[in-house]
Amino acid sequence: MRSTVVLAVAVLACAAAPRFAAAHCDTLDGPVVKDARAALEAKDVTPVLKWVGPADEAEIREAFRQALVVRAQGAEAAALADRYFFETLVRVHRAGEGAPYVGLQPAGAPVEPGFAATDAALDSGSADALVKLVGADVEKGLRARHARAVELRKHAGESVAKGREYVAAYVDLMHYAEGVVKAAGRDAAHAAAGHAH
Repeated sequence: MRSTVVLAVAVLACAAAPRFAAAHCDTLDGPVVKDARAALEAKDVTPVLKWVGPADEAEIREAFRQALVVRAQGAEAAALADRYFFETLVRVHRAGEGAPYVGLQPAGAPVEPGFAATDAALDSGSADALVKLVGADVEKGLRARHARAVELRKHAGESVAKGREYVAAYVDLMHYAEGVVKAAGRDAAHAAAGHAH
């Protein structure tokens, strides 16, 4: 019974946390929780360990063990234990990504288009649609910033104010392009090295 109370307090504390934009893995129908559900049903923690680093494995194993003990106390206890395990696993996973954890989001919560396209690409085995989506967005961003900078450059010498307007557009274009190039270069090296996100 004490385990049930401890789990109830933990879940309520997590539920009271302020909500911000949900990440894909924060949703109840996201890939982390899907694997957690399967692990609990099979009573085997192994499928979820891939979502955390080696340093966090002991915490997840212990949370899993506690959840299994509490699940045996009935349907309400099982629901509470499952929620506790989902919250713990997602929180630790997010911390491993260096991202904030703000609680689980409901199933069906809106997912960023990039996340949805990435999942679809993995499910289909083809990256074509994902590449098209990202490529189109990057092209649109570059072209819009470039056009603005080109237009403002024509009038940059007319006044200090117009010169500053051009410089702001120039800096925006440079930072956008630099960010895209760095991300593409870093991500390519990261993928080639076989690292997980």
